[in-house]
Amino acid sequence: MPILHWLNKNQAVKTVSQCAYRLLEEVSALSYGDAGNRNMLIQGDNLEALKALIPFYAGQVKCIYIDPPYNTRSAFSHYDDNLEHSIWLSMMYPRLELLRELLSEDGSIWVSIDDNEAHYLKVIMDEVFGRGNFITSVIWRKNYAPKSSARHFSEDHDYIVVYAKNGDKWIPNPMPRSEKQDKAYKNPDNDPRGLWRPNNLAARNFYSKGTYTIHCPSGRIIDGPPAGSYWRVSEEKFREMDRQGRIWWGKDGNNVPAPKIYLSEVKQGVVPQTFWSYEEVGHTQEAKKEIVTLFAEDVFGTPKPERLIERILQIATNPSDLILDSFLGSGTTAAVAHKMNRRYIGIEMGDHAQSHCQTRLQKVVDGEQGGISKAVDWQGGGGFRFFKLGEPVFDAYGKLNHEIKFAALAAHIWYAETKTPLAKSADSPLLGVDDDTAYYLLYNGILGDRRPQGGNVLTSRVLAELPGLDDHAGPVTIYGESCRLGPSRLAEHNITFKQIPYDVKAL
Repeated sequence: MPILHWLNKNQAVKTVSQCAYRLLEEVSALSYGDAGNRNMLIQGDNLEALKALIPFYAGQVKCIYIDPPYNTRSAFSHYDDNLEHSIWLSMMYPRLELLRELLSEDGSIWVSIDDNEAHYLKVIMDEVFGRGNFITSVIWRKNYAPKSSARHFSEDHDYIVVYAKNGDKWIPNPMPRSEKQDKAYKNPDNDPRGLWRPNNLAARNFYSKGTYTIHCPSGRIIDGPPAGSYWRVSEEKFREMDRQGRIWWGKDGNNVPAPKIYLSEVKQGVVPQTFWSYEEVGHTQEAKKEIVTLFAEDVFGTPKPERLIERILQIATNPSDLILDSFLGSGTTAAVAHKMNRRYIGIEMGDHAQSHCQTRLQKVVDGEQGGISKAVDWQGGGGFRFFKLGEPVFDAYGKLNHEIKFAALAAHIWYAETKTPLAKSADSPLLGVDDDTAYYLLYNGILGDRRPQGGNVLTSRVLAELPGLDDHAGPVTIYGESCRLGPSRLAEHNITFKQIPYDVKAL
């Protein structure tokens, strides 16, 4: 498979391992709505935010949509879109690596892009996600009128590049049928089965039983199918269909017979197509009007219409699935996910994480009626939690931050050992069992206090109090501040002891 090389690629490949793993700290004053919700809005650098999410959400995100800077050599007021080509590639590569790790096995990632970087993006996504997991490139016609100021061509479309985490497991949802598609179905003969449309009886594929004479009700004789084609059903099947009233001969009984396709028997959804017109999913002017309605004095420069994101989520997700957008911009993805009853994580750096995203989502919770609200009957409700990036879990020398709380360290250790997120709340020294190994964490006085007899140090008393240990026959890994048990005692219980902070490794 061809691999793309660019200046500083070697450094870009190492960026994820060198990125600090930070804590996520909730800003309660900026969270809003139902306190029990699981939606997240994160302010901060999206690379560090994605790294912070790994221990909690790896392999759990059903759909990722991102709208990164297009590198168009123009500057927008809310982010720099004037990145040199190799810098843009180095920015995207490590983020795509982390996004892949967060994606579920049956999940998909959708990336908006234009011709400036689309083909280079395709090559690096082939490298990160695997060429065999490429699904398609959707073409979105974003303008409803040509730009007369264009130097060469009016650029009327963007791409949305789509990859699956595992192409064999990803199944798109069918699209709802449109009124235009259903208009073809009529019932001129009052067939009791309801609306139908005629189908062509002839087909070009060879069929050994597809050559026979047909006698029309009018007396007309049709010697056989048109030259180079065959009747698509056998004579026996054709006569049975005719007896059932499933053949249309025309009003005078003289037409070439046409099998009926009944609306009640066709699939209620249609296969998604790769060309999306602005009539179906909106255009850039529609998106700007949506933003003007929300932020009259400060319009975000490159929003996407809510209908466009709705289409993506219709195809790629179901209610309650988890959505992620790490280039949240003006908050469109989170707003649409909220209205469509999906869970979401949105990441945006800078002040407009609050001025745009937080403000917009607050209005959504309150029931704002812009965008797709009326189409999905949005009435308000739910909520979101606002987070900022906190202190690094490890300092520059790899030493554990002594301020880290039990739950955060538990999630970190569990992921480092198992490469899966911790599924339950961390409120017990037993973190769980994976591949027949039980993992325990003795930290922050989880069994009592910080004294050796209180739970942070593995002693005989602490060993006797560990939940589930007597019922576990396999290996045991215990993290703690120190161990007072000898090698023979550890071997007796098949225990591997790892000392905090020295044996806690950065991700």
